[in-house]
Amino acid sequence: MAEPTTQIPIPRLWFPIRTAPNRIIAEMWHELFEAEGIPTHILPEDPEVVMAIGVPYKVCIPLGREHVIEEILRKL
Repeated sequence: MAEPTTQIPIPRLWFPIRTAPNRIIAEMWHELFEAEGIPTHILPEDPEVVMAIGVPYKVCIPLGREHVIEEILRKL
């Protein structure tokens, strides 16, 4: 029998573009990308963590929008 995974499943339509060291940084990336019109989800790397501040988070964007994020980051 397969081992249960501890990773939060990321829907196939979303791509993790960055891993932030904590929730505050993840929220900052989220705000930046949302202000530029890119929908964003943030998910903790550890699925057992709920709304914790000091753990790493993945910042996910829709597939196919990676080039837009690269352009946004180039402007910084």
